[in-house]
Amino acid sequence: MATAKELRELTVDDLRRRAEELRQALFQDQLKLRTGTLDNPNERTQHRRDLARILSVISEKTKPAAPGARPESSKES
Repeated sequence: MATAKELRELTVDDLRRRAEELRQALFQDQLKLRTGTLDNPNERTQHRRDLARILSVISEKTKPAAPGARPESSKES
């Protein structure tokens, strides 16, 4: 999956679509785990981490700026 830096370049709609795809994949992984047909348990872990990463980026993009916070472009070096 993509890194958080790459995910920040996507739109919120794209991120939400990817999150829904990962939720579906996790559902399928859960079914396979219960029936004993899950081939690679590490893939389930990776899906969970990717979903968390995407939800974090969505949260960053949708939350309002903190009061008194300066935009990044105006910060002094």
